[in-house]
Amino acid sequence: MARIAKIDALEILDSRGNPTIQVTVALASGAVGVAKVPSGASKGKREAVEVRDNDLSRYRGKGMRRAIRNVCEVIQPALNGMEVEVQAEVDRVLIDLDGTAEKSELGANAILGVSLAVAKACAAEKRVPLYRHLVTRQHYMLPVPMFNVLNGGRHADNNVDFQEFMIAPVGMPTFAEALRAAAETFAAIRSVLLKWGCETGVGDEGGFSPRLQSNQEAMEVLIRAIDKAGYTAGKDIAIFLDPAASEFRRDDRYVFGKSSGEHKTASGMIDFWSDWVRQYPMIWSIEDGLAEDDWEGWIEMTSALGKTLQLVADDIFVTNPELLARGIREGVGNSILIKLNQIGTLTETLACIDLAQKNGYTTVISHRSGETDDSTIADLAVATSAGQIKAGSVCRGERVAKYNRLLEIEHELGARATYAGSSIFKRWRG
Repeated sequence: MARIAKIDALEILDSRGNPTIQVTVALASGAVGVAKVPSGASKGKREAVEVRDNDLSRYRGKGMRRAIRNVCEVIQPALNGMEVEVQAEVDRVLIDLDGTAEKSELGANAILGVSLAVAKACAAEKRVPLYRHLVTRQHYMLPVPMFNVLNGGRHADNNVDFQEFMIAPVGMPTFAEALRAAAETFAAIRSVLLKWGCETGVGDEGGFSPRLQSNQEAMEVLIRAIDKAGYTAGKDIAIFLDPAASEFRRDDRYVFGKSSGEHKTASGMIDFWSDWVRQYPMIWSIEDGLAEDDWEGWIEMTSALGKTLQLVADDIFVTNPELLARGIREGVGNSILIKLNQIGTLTETLACIDLAQKNGYTTVISHRSGETDDSTIADLAVATSAGQIKAGSVCRGERVAKYNRLLEIEHELGARATYAGSSIFKRWRG
Protein backbone atom coordinates (compact mmCIF):
# COMPACT_ATOMS: atom_id res chain seq x y z
CA MET A 1 0.00 0.00 0.00
CA ALA A 2 1.15 3.56 -0.77
CA ARG A 3 1.79 5.44 2.45
CA ILE A 4 2.55 9.09 3.10
CA ALA A 5 6.17 9.66 4.09
CA LYS A 6 6.35 13.46 4.06
CA ILE A 7 4.22 16.54 3.43
CA ASP A 8 5.82 19.90 2.78
CA ALA A 9 4.49 23.34 1.85
CA LEU A 10 5.91 26.43 0.21
CA GLU A 11 4.74 30.03 -0.18
CA ILE A 12 4.63 30.88 -3.90
CA LEU A 13 3.03 33.61 -6.01
CA ASP A 14 -0.16 33.40 -8.03
CA SER A 15 -0.82 35.15 -11.33
CA ARG A 16 -1.81 38.41 -9.64
CA GLY A 17 1.38 38.62 -7.63
CA ASN A 18 -0.27 37.50 -4.39
CA PRO A 19 1.03 34.68 -2.21
CA THR A 20 -0.53 31.24 -2.44
CA ILE A 21 0.47 27.81 -1.23
CA GLN A 22 2.19 24.89 -2.92
CA VAL A 23 1.98 21.49 -1.24
CA THR A 24 4.21 18.48 -1.92
CA VAL A 25 3.25 14.98 -0.79
CA ALA A 26 5.92 12.27 -0.93
CA LEU A 27 5.00 8.60 -0.55
CA ALA A 28 7.23 5.96 1.00
CA SER A 29 7.71 4.47 -2.47
CA GLY A 30 9.27 7.72 -3.69
CA ALA A 31 6.24 8.87 -5.70
CA VAL A 32 5.58 12.59 -5.38
CA GLY A 33 2.58 14.83 -5.98
CA VAL A 34 2.68 18.63 -6.14
CA ALA A 35 -0.36 20.93 -6.03
CA LYS A 36 -0.56 24.71 -6.34
CA VAL A 37 -3.72 26.33 -4.99
CA PRO A 38 -5.49 29.24 -6.77
CA SER A 39 -7.39 32.14 -5.22
CA GLY A 40 -10.46 34.05 -6.34
CA ALA A 41 -11.08 37.79 -6.55
CA SER A 42 -14.87 37.87 -6.50
CA LYS A 43 -15.86 35.23 -3.98
CA GLY A 44 -19.19 33.81 -2.92
CA LYS A 45 -20.19 34.52 0.68
CA ARG A 46 -20.51 30.82 1.43
CA GLU A 47 -17.17 29.69 0.00
CA ALA A 48 -14.78 27.70 2.14
CA VAL A 49 -12.35 30.09 3.82
CA GLU A 50 -8.72 30.47 2.80
CA VAL A 51 -6.31 31.22 5.65
CA ARG A 52 -3.89 34.12 5.31
CA ASP A 53 -1.50 35.70 7.82
CA ASN A 54 -3.07 39.17 8.22
CA ASP A 55 0.44 40.42 8.96
CA LEU A 56 0.57 43.78 7.19
CA SER A 57 4.36 43.81 7.28
CA ARG A 58 4.42 41.00 4.67
CA TYR A 59 2.58 40.89 1.36
CA ARG A 60 -0.03 43.38 2.64
CA GLY A 61 -1.33 40.78 5.06
CA LYS A 62 -1.82 38.10 2.42
CA GLY A 63 1.08 35.85 3.37
CA MET A 64 0.84 32.06 3.62
CA ARG A 65 2.96 31.31 6.69
CA ARG A 66 -0.05 30.34 8.78
CA ALA A 67 -1.37 28.02 6.09
CA ILE A 68 2.10 26.47 5.74
CA ARG A 69 2.28 25.87 9.50
CA ASN A 70 -1.11 24.19 9.36
CA VAL A 71 0.15 21.84 6.65
CA CYS A 72 3.48 21.04 8.26
CA GLU A 73 2.59 21.09 11.97
CA VAL A 74 -1.02 19.88 12.03
CA ILE A 75 -1.83 17.97 8.85
CA GLN A 76 1.55 16.30 8.33
CA PRO A 77 1.59 14.52 11.75
CA ALA A 78 -2.01 13.40 11.32
CA LEU A 79 -1.48 11.93 7.84
CA ASN A 80 2.07 10.63 8.20
CA GLY A 81 2.14 6.91 7.43
CA MET A 82 -1.48 6.87 6.24
CA GLU A 83 -2.43 4.71 3.27
CA VAL A 84 -3.66 6.91 0.43
CA GLU A 85 -5.32 4.49 -1.96
CA VAL A 86 -8.77 5.80 -1.02
CA GLN A 87 -8.95 9.57 -1.50
CA ALA A 88 -12.16 9.87 0.51
CA GLU A 89 -10.44 8.54 3.63
CA VAL A 90 -7.65 11.09 3.38
CA ASP A 91 -10.10 13.91 2.80
CA ARG A 92 -12.26 12.81 5.74
CA VAL A 93 -9.24 13.11 8.04
CA LEU A 94 -8.57 16.61 6.67
CA ILE A 95 -12.19 17.68 7.19
CA ASP A 96 -12.27 16.27 10.74
CA LEU A 97 -8.93 17.88 11.59
CA ASP A 98 -10.32 21.28 10.64
CA GLY A 99 -13.64 20.74 12.40
CA THR A 100 -15.48 23.72 10.92
CA ALA A 101 -18.14 23.83 8.22
CA GLU A 102 -16.27 26.48 6.26
CA LYS A 103 -12.75 25.08 6.84
CA SER A 104 -11.68 28.25 8.59
CA GLU A 105 -9.43 26.58 11.17
CA LEU A 106 -6.82 25.06 8.87
CA GLY A 107 -7.90 26.93 5.75
CA ALA A 108 -9.40 25.60 2.54
CA ASN A 109 -6.17 26.56 0.79
CA ALA A 110 -4.05 24.37 3.07
CA ILE A 111 -6.55 21.50 2.98
CA LEU A 112 -7.03 21.60 -0.79
CA GLY A 113 -3.30 21.69 -1.41
CA VAL A 114 -2.87 18.47 0.56
CA SER A 115 -5.95 16.81 -0.95
CA LEU A 116 -4.80 17.43 -4.53
CA ALA A 117 -1.16 16.60 -3.85
CA VAL A 118 -2.22 13.24 -2.41
CA ALA A 119 -4.22 12.48 -5.57
CA LYS A 120 -1.28 13.43 -7.75
CA ALA A 121 1.11 11.31 -5.68
CA CYS A 122 -1.23 8.33 -6.08
CA ALA A 123 -1.33 8.88 -9.83
CA ALA A 124 2.47 9.02 -9.86
CA GLU A 125 2.60 5.83 -7.81
CA LYS A 126 0.44 4.06 -10.41
CA ARG A 127 2.33 5.77 -13.25
CA VAL A 128 -0.85 7.02 -14.86
CA PRO A 129 -2.10 10.52 -15.71
CA LEU A 130 -4.24 12.18 -13.05
CA TYR A 131 -7.44 11.84 -15.07
CA ARG A 132 -6.91 8.06 -15.31
CA HIS A 133 -6.24 7.84 -11.59
CA LEU A 134 -9.50 9.65 -10.85
CA VAL A 135 -11.53 7.43 -13.19
CA THR A 136 -10.74 4.74 -15.74
CA ARG A 137 -13.06 4.31 -18.70
CA GLN A 138 -12.95 3.20 -22.33
CA HIS A 139 -13.79 6.59 -23.79
CA TYR A 140 -13.28 10.11 -22.49
CA MET A 141 -14.83 13.45 -23.38
CA LEU A 142 -12.83 16.65 -23.94
CA PRO A 143 -14.66 19.74 -22.62
CA VAL A 144 -15.91 22.78 -24.49
CA PRO A 145 -13.61 25.64 -23.41
CA MET A 146 -15.12 28.95 -22.32
CA PHE A 147 -12.66 31.75 -23.10
CA ASN A 148 -12.96 35.00 -21.14
CA VAL A 149 -12.04 37.49 -23.87
CA LEU A 150 -13.72 40.78 -22.84
CA ASN A 151 -13.90 42.08 -19.28
CA GLY A 152 -16.09 44.53 -17.40
CA GLY A 153 -17.43 44.80 -13.87
CA ARG A 154 -14.78 44.44 -11.18
CA HIS A 155 -12.34 43.07 -13.75
CA ALA A 156 -12.01 46.29 -15.78
CA ASP A 157 -11.98 50.07 -15.50
CA ASN A 158 -14.57 50.75 -18.19
CA ASN A 159 -18.28 51.38 -18.72
CA VAL A 160 -19.29 47.74 -18.87
CA ASP A 161 -21.29 46.37 -15.93
CA PHE A 162 -20.93 42.69 -16.72
CA GLN A 163 -17.77 40.95 -15.61
CA GLU A 164 -17.04 38.44 -18.36
CA PHE A 165 -17.90 38.05 -22.04
CA MET A 166 -16.78 34.64 -23.25
CA ILE A 167 -16.55 32.77 -26.52
CA ALA A 168 -17.17 29.02 -26.69
CA PRO A 169 -16.24 27.12 -29.89
CA VAL A 170 -19.19 24.73 -29.76
CA GLY A 171 -19.19 23.84 -33.46
CA MET A 172 -15.67 22.44 -33.81
CA PRO A 173 -14.97 18.71 -34.32
CA THR A 174 -12.04 18.41 -31.87
CA PHE A 175 -10.62 20.23 -28.89
CA ALA A 176 -7.55 21.20 -30.91
CA GLU A 177 -9.74 22.81 -33.56
CA ALA A 178 -11.78 24.53 -30.86
CA LEU A 179 -8.63 26.04 -29.41
CA ARG A 180 -7.51 27.17 -32.86
CA ALA A 181 -10.87 28.84 -33.52
CA ALA A 182 -10.69 30.65 -30.20
CA ALA A 183 -7.12 31.85 -30.80
CA GLU A 184 -8.06 33.15 -34.25
CA THR A 185 -11.12 34.93 -32.86
CA PHE A 186 -9.06 36.40 -30.02
CA ALA A 187 -6.69 37.88 -32.60
CA ALA A 188 -9.69 39.25 -34.50
CA ILE A 189 -11.02 40.89 -31.31
CA ARG A 190 -7.71 42.69 -30.93
CA SER A 191 -7.97 43.85 -34.53
CA VAL A 192 -11.53 45.15 -34.05
CA LEU A 193 -10.58 46.98 -30.86
CA LEU A 194 -7.57 48.62 -32.49
CA LYS A 195 -9.75 49.74 -35.40
CA TRP A 196 -12.18 51.29 -32.93
CA GLY A 197 -9.33 53.07 -31.14
CA CYS A 198 -9.61 50.96 -28.00
CA GLU A 199 -6.90 49.71 -25.66
CA THR A 200 -5.81 46.10 -26.05
CA GLY A 201 -4.16 45.40 -22.72
CA VAL A 202 -5.37 42.26 -20.97
CA GLY A 203 -6.65 41.68 -17.46
CA ASP A 204 -6.13 39.04 -14.78
CA GLU A 205 -7.66 36.25 -16.86
CA GLY A 206 -6.18 37.26 -20.21
CA GLY A 207 -9.26 39.02 -21.56
CA PHE A 208 -9.21 42.49 -23.10
CA SER A 209 -10.40 45.32 -20.85
CA PRO A 210 -11.11 48.21 -23.27
CA ARG A 211 -13.01 51.36 -22.38
CA LEU A 212 -16.23 50.57 -24.21
CA GLN A 213 -19.31 52.74 -24.08
CA SER A 214 -21.86 50.14 -23.01
CA ASN A 215 -22.66 46.53 -22.32
CA GLN A 216 -24.12 46.25 -25.83
CA GLU A 217 -20.90 47.46 -27.41
CA ALA A 218 -19.05 44.52 -25.87
CA MET A 219 -21.48 42.18 -27.62
CA GLU A 220 -20.97 43.98 -30.93
CA VAL A 221 -17.19 43.62 -30.63
CA LEU A 222 -17.52 39.86 -30.20
CA ILE A 223 -20.01 39.42 -33.03
CA ARG A 224 -17.83 41.39 -35.45
CA ALA A 225 -14.68 39.54 -34.39
CA ILE A 226 -16.25 36.10 -34.79
CA ASP A 227 -17.30 37.05 -38.31
CA LYS A 228 -13.88 38.59 -39.06
CA ALA A 229 -12.20 35.35 -38.01
CA GLY A 230 -14.32 33.45 -40.51
CA TYR A 231 -16.77 31.83 -38.11
CA THR A 232 -20.52 32.08 -37.56
CA ALA A 233 -21.74 33.37 -34.19
CA GLY A 234 -24.20 30.98 -32.61
CA LYS A 235 -23.14 28.08 -34.83
CA ASP A 236 -19.36 27.73 -34.77
CA ILE A 237 -18.78 29.95 -31.76
CA ALA A 238 -21.37 30.77 -29.11
CA ILE A 239 -21.21 33.67 -26.67
CA PHE A 240 -21.37 32.95 -22.95
CA LEU A 241 -21.84 35.63 -20.29
CA ASP A 242 -20.80 35.87 -16.66
CA PRO A 243 -22.33 39.13 -15.41
CA ALA A 244 -21.36 38.31 -11.78
CA ALA A 245 -24.60 39.96 -10.68
CA SER A 246 -23.73 39.77 -6.98
CA GLU A 247 -21.13 42.45 -7.67
CA PHE A 248 -23.67 45.04 -8.80
CA ARG A 249 -26.58 44.24 -6.48
CA ARG A 250 -27.33 46.97 -3.97
CA ASP A 251 -29.87 45.97 -1.32
CA ASP A 252 -32.75 44.57 -3.40
CA ARG A 253 -31.82 46.27 -6.67
CA TYR A 254 -29.39 45.56 -9.49
CA VAL A 255 -27.59 48.78 -10.31
CA PHE A 256 -25.95 49.36 -13.69
CA GLY A 257 -23.57 51.81 -12.06
CA LYS A 258 -20.86 51.70 -14.73
CA SER A 259 -23.07 52.30 -17.74
CA SER A 260 -26.63 53.63 -17.66
CA GLY A 261 -27.21 54.03 -13.93
CA GLU A 262 -30.42 52.00 -14.19
CA HIS A 263 -31.85 50.19 -11.17
CA LYS A 264 -33.62 46.88 -11.75
CA THR A 265 -35.52 44.41 -9.62
CA ALA A 266 -34.91 40.69 -10.06
CA SER A 267 -37.90 40.55 -12.40
CA GLY A 268 -36.47 43.50 -14.29
CA MET A 269 -33.16 41.66 -14.70
CA ILE A 270 -34.96 38.57 -15.97
CA ASP A 271 -36.78 40.72 -18.52
CA PHE A 272 -33.44 42.26 -19.46
CA TRP A 273 -31.82 38.86 -20.05
CA SER A 274 -34.86 37.69 -22.02
CA ASP A 275 -34.56 40.74 -24.27
CA TRP A 276 -30.83 40.20 -24.75
CA VAL A 277 -31.27 36.55 -25.68
CA ARG A 278 -33.87 37.54 -28.27
CA GLN A 279 -31.61 40.31 -29.59
CA TYR A 280 -28.49 38.14 -29.48
CA PRO A 281 -29.48 34.52 -30.17
CA MET A 282 -25.80 33.54 -30.18
CA ILE A 283 -25.91 33.77 -26.36
CA TRP A 284 -26.12 30.17 -25.16
CA SER A 285 -25.21 30.52 -21.50
CA ILE A 286 -25.48 33.02 -18.65
CA GLU A 287 -23.58 32.52 -15.41
CA ASP A 288 -24.64 34.32 -12.23
CA GLY A 289 -27.32 36.34 -13.99
CA LEU A 290 -28.70 37.12 -10.53
CA ALA A 291 -27.03 37.50 -7.14
CA GLU A 292 -25.97 34.74 -4.77
CA ASP A 293 -28.60 35.53 -2.11
CA ASP A 294 -31.48 36.10 -4.53
CA TRP A 295 -32.97 32.60 -4.32
CA GLU A 296 -36.48 33.70 -5.26
CA GLY A 297 -35.13 35.58 -8.26
CA TRP A 298 -33.13 32.54 -9.36
CA ILE A 299 -36.24 30.35 -9.19
CA GLU A 300 -38.13 32.89 -11.31
CA MET A 301 -35.27 33.20 -13.79
CA THR A 302 -34.93 29.44 -14.15
CA SER A 303 -38.66 29.11 -14.76
CA ALA A 304 -38.54 31.85 -17.40
CA LEU A 305 -35.28 30.99 -19.20
CA GLY A 306 -34.14 27.54 -18.08
CA LYS A 307 -35.76 25.68 -20.98
CA THR A 308 -33.99 27.76 -23.63
CA LEU A 309 -30.69 28.76 -22.00
CA GLN A 310 -27.91 27.31 -19.87
CA LEU A 311 -28.07 29.09 -16.50
CA VAL A 312 -24.83 28.50 -14.63
CA ALA A 313 -24.88 28.95 -10.85
CA ASP A 314 -21.58 29.88 -9.22
CA ASP A 315 -21.84 32.11 -6.16
CA ILE A 316 -25.20 30.71 -5.06
CA PHE A 317 -23.90 27.09 -4.93
CA VAL A 318 -20.13 27.56 -4.37
CA THR A 319 -19.43 23.90 -5.26
CA ASN A 320 -21.27 22.87 -2.10
CA PRO A 321 -23.35 19.67 -2.39
CA GLU A 322 -25.78 20.86 0.30
CA LEU A 323 -26.48 24.14 -1.47
CA LEU A 324 -26.75 22.35 -4.80
CA ALA A 325 -29.24 19.89 -3.30
CA ARG A 326 -31.37 22.83 -2.17
CA GLY A 327 -31.13 24.35 -5.64
CA ILE A 328 -32.24 21.09 -7.23
CA ARG A 329 -35.27 20.91 -4.92
CA GLU A 330 -36.27 24.52 -5.52
CA GLY A 331 -35.50 24.74 -9.24
CA VAL A 332 -32.47 27.02 -9.22
CA GLY A 333 -30.39 27.03 -12.42
CA ASN A 334 -29.63 24.08 -14.67
CA SER A 335 -25.83 24.16 -14.53
CA ILE A 336 -23.16 24.55 -11.86
CA LEU A 337 -19.69 26.06 -11.87
CA ILE A 338 -17.17 23.85 -10.11
CA LYS A 339 -14.25 25.45 -8.27
CA LEU A 340 -12.12 23.17 -6.13
CA ASN A 341 -11.15 25.81 -3.60
CA GLN A 342 -14.75 26.82 -2.96
CA ILE A 343 -15.30 23.55 -1.08
CA GLY A 344 -11.74 22.53 -0.19
CA THR A 345 -11.26 18.82 -0.95
CA LEU A 346 -11.22 16.69 -4.07
CA THR A 347 -13.75 14.24 -2.62
CA GLU A 348 -16.34 16.94 -1.93
CA THR A 349 -15.77 18.39 -5.39
CA LEU A 350 -16.36 15.01 -7.04
CA ALA A 351 -19.50 14.51 -4.93
CA CYS A 352 -20.85 17.86 -6.10
CA ILE A 353 -20.17 17.03 -9.75
CA ASP A 354 -21.82 13.63 -9.36
CA LEU A 355 -24.91 15.11 -7.71
CA ALA A 356 -25.25 17.71 -10.46
CA GLN A 357 -24.88 15.23 -13.30
CA LYS A 358 -27.33 12.75 -11.78
CA ASN A 359 -29.92 15.52 -11.62
CA GLY A 360 -29.46 16.78 -15.17
CA TYR A 361 -27.31 19.82 -14.39
CA THR A 362 -24.44 20.55 -16.75
CA THR A 363 -21.07 21.05 -15.08
CA VAL A 364 -18.36 23.63 -15.78
CA ILE A 365 -14.92 23.08 -14.24
CA SER A 366 -13.45 26.49 -13.46
CA HIS A 367 -10.21 28.29 -12.68
CA ARG A 368 -9.92 31.33 -10.39
CA SER A 369 -8.70 34.83 -11.18
CA GLY A 370 -5.56 34.27 -9.12
CA GLU A 371 -4.11 31.20 -10.84
CA THR A 372 -0.90 29.20 -11.12
CA ASP A 373 0.52 26.95 -13.82
CA ASP A 374 -1.10 23.95 -12.11
CA SER A 375 -3.29 22.20 -14.69
CA THR A 376 -5.29 19.93 -12.36
CA ILE A 377 -8.64 21.26 -13.56
CA ALA A 378 -7.92 20.03 -17.10
CA ASP A 379 -7.54 16.46 -15.86
CA LEU A 380 -10.57 16.88 -13.61
CA ALA A 381 -12.73 18.02 -16.52
CA VAL A 382 -11.77 14.96 -18.58
CA ALA A 383 -12.04 12.51 -15.69
CA THR A 384 -15.58 13.60 -14.82
CA SER A 385 -16.83 14.14 -18.40
CA ALA A 386 -17.80 17.59 -17.20
CA GLY A 387 -18.29 18.77 -20.77
CA GLN A 388 -17.17 22.35 -20.15
CA ILE A 389 -14.12 24.12 -18.74
CA LYS A 390 -13.57 27.76 -17.92
CA ALA A 391 -9.89 28.64 -17.70
CA GLY A 392 -9.53 32.20 -19.00
CA SER A 393 -8.44 33.56 -22.34
CA VAL A 394 -5.94 32.22 -24.87
CA CYS A 395 -3.09 34.29 -23.47
CA ARG A 396 -1.26 34.40 -20.11
CA GLY A 397 0.73 31.31 -19.27
CA GLU A 398 -1.28 30.23 -16.24
CA ARG A 399 -4.43 30.10 -18.43
CA VAL A 400 -2.86 28.50 -21.47
CA ALA A 401 -1.34 25.79 -19.23
CA LYS A 402 -4.81 24.30 -18.81
CA TYR A 403 -5.59 24.35 -22.53
CA ASN A 404 -2.20 22.93 -23.46
CA ARG A 405 -2.77 20.14 -20.96
CA LEU A 406 -6.06 19.32 -22.69
CA LEU A 407 -4.22 19.21 -26.02
CA GLU A 408 -1.82 16.68 -24.49
CA ILE A 409 -4.68 14.57 -23.15
CA GLU A 410 -6.49 14.64 -26.50
CA HIS A 411 -3.30 13.60 -28.28
CA GLU A 412 -2.62 10.80 -25.79
CA LEU A 413 -6.14 9.38 -25.97
CA GLY A 414 -6.55 9.59 -29.73
CA ALA A 415 -9.69 7.76 -30.84
CA ARG A 416 -10.61 7.08 -27.20
CA ALA A 417 -11.56 10.74 -26.77
CA THR A 418 -14.34 12.81 -28.28
CA TYR A 419 -14.92 16.55 -28.12
CA ALA A 420 -18.13 17.52 -26.32
CA GLY A 421 -18.96 20.34 -28.74
CA SER A 422 -22.60 21.31 -29.15
CA SER A 423 -23.85 17.94 -27.83
CA ILE A 424 -23.72 19.33 -24.29
CA PHE A 425 -26.33 21.94 -25.24
CA LYS A 426 -28.78 19.77 -27.19
CA ARG A 427 -31.62 20.32 -24.75
CA TRP A 428 -31.49 24.05 -25.50
CA ARG A 429 -30.26 24.08 -29.08
CA GLY A 430 -31.99 21.09 -30.64
